[in-house]
Amino acid sequence: MRAVVVAIAGALMAAGPASARSADAIPHPRKLWATVNVCDTVGHPDSFGVRGSMPGSGRRREEMFMRFRVQFLGASDGRWHMLRPGGDSGFVDVGTAARARQAGVTFTVTPRPRGRSAHQLRAVLSFEWRRGDTVVRHARRRTTAGHPGTAGADPASFSAATCAIGAER
Repeated sequence: MRAVVVAIAGALMAAGPASARSADAIPHPRKLWATVNVCDTVGHPDSFGVRGSMPGSGRRREEMFMRFRVQFLGASDGRWHMLRPGGDSGFVDVGTAARARQAGVTFTVTPRPRGRSAHQLRAVLSFEWRRGDTVVRHARRRTTAGHPGTAGADPASFSAATCAIGAER
């Protein structure tokens, strides 16, 4: 998993809807998911780990990409907002579309001062299947629970929709 440092202060951009969309049918849609697999553990303090899975189309000429973007729950309005700067991995090449692929990113989050509520986080993943420079299919998913056994999970088999960082341990 790739580490990205994230500064929480000042991130107030609104989040857009994260429904699935496609230019072409998504093969095996049940293999398309996103989950939180690390959430501020002793082994990974102040870390927010996200993992995604995307099905292959079986076409070796297609390349698959994932983009991991962190959202935080606004305390004043109760809405999810994109975390900027530092909460965007950019598109990560995860390999050919010959088979299903998984990838993950770990973001390091600056905790809030003692006495303040924890940061409530989730992620939105964008998935693209490309042939050359052309996107032939795409989808978006928010993190959800229920994906045990993901690589890099801490603790093993951890899978959640959201993560609170900065809560007193």
